[in-house]
Amino acid sequence: MTLLLHIAERVINRPLLVHPDKLPIILGVLEGRIPITAAPQLAAAAERAIADMPEAAQRVMRGPLPAASRFVGSALDRDPDSGEERALPYLRTREGVAIITITGSLINRGPWLGSHSGETSYEGIKHQLATAAVDPRTKSVILDIESAGGEAVGAFETAMAVRALAARKPVVAVVNGMAASAAYALAAGASRVVATPTGMAGSIGVVMLHADYSRLLDRKGITPTLIFAGARKVDGNPFEPLPDGVREDLQREVDQFYELFVASVAAGRRSLSPAAIRATEARTFIGADAVAAGLADSVGTFETELAELSRDSTDRPMTVKQGAMRMDKHDGAVAATHATTNEPSEAALARARAAGKAEGVAEGASAERNRITGIEKLGAQMKGHERLIADMKADGAVSPEQAAMRLIEAENALRAAQLAGIKAIEDVTGKVMASPRGQIDDASPAATPEGWAAEYDAPTAAGQKLRAEFVAKADYVAFRANAHHIRILGRKSA
Repeated sequence: MTLLLHIAERVINRPLLVHPDKLPIILGVLEGRIPITAAPQLAAAAERAIADMPEAAQRVMRGPLPAASRFVGSALDRDPDSGEERALPYLRTREGVAIITITGSLINRGPWLGSHSGETSYEGIKHQLATAAVDPRTKSVILDIESAGGEAVGAFETAMAVRALAARKPVVAVVNGMAASAAYALAAGASRVVATPTGMAGSIGVVMLHADYSRLLDRKGITPTLIFAGARKVDGNPFEPLPDGVREDLQREVDQFYELFVASVAAGRRSLSPAAIRATEARTFIGADAVAAGLADSVGTFETELAELSRDSTDRPMTVKQGAMRMDKHDGAVAATHATTNEPSEAALARARAAGKAEGVAEGASAERNRITGIEKLGAQMKGHERLIADMKADGAVSPEQAAMRLIEAENALRAAQLAGIKAIEDVTGKVMASPRGQIDDASPAATPEGWAAEYDAPTAAGQKLRAEFVAKADYVAFRANAHHIRILGRKSA
């Protein structure tokens, strides 16, 4: 299958976790070359299109082979029993740092680890991760990432594999240029994410490309006819405009992958809530900004992280993903010993404690900042609860999700109180207006508290009516005593 056929099959009407800047490049390659002509012509046209691109775009489209971006480590291992050399699916330094390079477009399947078309397969990445997990000489792993993303299918399963490895051995994802979209989904599963000063991280979103070639084909005098069975078989085909119903179906598919993306990042980046992840609105962040947004833990370089991990493997015990511990394969004991001796040195332990404390403080500060920001956004949407908002911000145990529930309850209570007040006013007004002015005569001989009491007790039809309307004699006396004010209120209400 030619390169262009391969690209078209994987990007048209497929949910993509890819940086939006790459879509014009893809469309530029496919434009006017929909795969309906001879394969050799397609391949030649695609190659010419890539050759005309800027150098940076060519690097994205072609991409280096995984082992081509690093000049450290070896891809050979020597069997300790037989002494025979065997190939490793990644580079590994003498100190035991495995380097898994992730470059170019990410696709789901492919037995290769990379290709000259600039693709790296999730299948190949997972094989490297699984090998590193059981390799006794691999003490830690660097994910060396320069990718704008790729296919949604397979991305989150690979992110799970990264998290599984990080539960056993330290995994550092280095945003060595770009870790966008699907590439960031993989990075988020690492023990730590390090962005280079110019490295771009993020683009947590999903995009789908539909190309309508109907007008182009009309101009060329080509009329395609689709013969099919099954009402939805040709939904989204490139030979006609996209119907509204089909567009809605494709949007639902994109939304579903977006929810999976958010959940995957949240599972790896414990300091980021799903609400905070969505709040990035699929933006990318450079260097220190990625750290401030919570998408990276620090700014560094591939070389500094390699040096740090190399020193860790020989100078202090390893650390693993928070909430997980590496177990010794023989007796299940926690493995936290020196790489060459049975006990870690005091200096190594002190450095490990200091590093852990600093990491914990940074993670806690980031989580608290995101928590307060989330509550403040809720307060901006629901006015009138400033005191409650302040109390919840001060209470470090209240999450944005819990704050939303409390605000809803407070809003409901406020509205109920307002409705009760309105009803009480309506009841009073109704009683006042129901009392004819003719029944109230302050100038009558009984216009005294004693006279009103006598009216209430009178064994007459009028007295019986008063006793039916007023439960207690005191209520009637009070009513007559305030009759003048009630009459005025009745006139104003009328």
